[in-house]
Amino acid sequence: MSRGATVLGIGNVLWADEGFGVRAVEALNAGWTCGPEVRLVDGGTQGLALLPVVGEAGLLVILDAVDFGLAPGTLMVAADDEVPRYLTAKKLSLHQTSFQDVLALAQISGRAPARMVLVGVQPCDLDTYGGGLSAPVAARIGEAVDLVRAHLARAGFALAPRAAGEEAEPLGPAAVAMTFGGPAAQIAEAS
Repeated sequence: MSRGATVLGIGNVLWADEGFGVRAVEALNAGWTCGPEVRLVDGGTQGLALLPVVGEAGLLVILDAVDFGLAPGTLMVAADDEVPRYLTAKKLSLHQTSFQDVLALAQISGRAPARMVLVGVQPCDLDTYGGGLSAPVAARIGEAVDLVRAHLARAGFALAPRAAGEEAEPLGPAAVAMTFGGPAAQIAEAS
């Protein structure tokens, strides 16, 4: 059982800003390489299927669209005991209910991560099916990646910039993946 770090992007890329978490972990993967102790995961809307992923993490960093009640596009970071509270405060989609269940089951089974960090964005548009991220949310991808990198570095996990022209192994299905230009890629152009 690994107890390294897992960066987990959750959300539904088919519903506009709901896909923020997945798009952010894709951007991290496109611009940075990780050692074997860091796992990047496109969790999509897998729900309870993510229990083994969560159970293997010593540090779990979650990227998601969360209704914090703030201005659209605002990033918010929560840590440890605050994470479940924010994920249940105001559900945006069914994946948040099932992911809260994943965290609870990990806790009950004694396999909860030692540390958790949530990097969430206040969504702007959740109603556009098939649409990309809204401009305010897309513009925050680079900052979200930087926040994740900073949390990983503080925990002793180093990332290195991907070499020019080095292709990243896709995290999810190629049919829904986005193309990113590097560590601080602005995906607003792609949406």
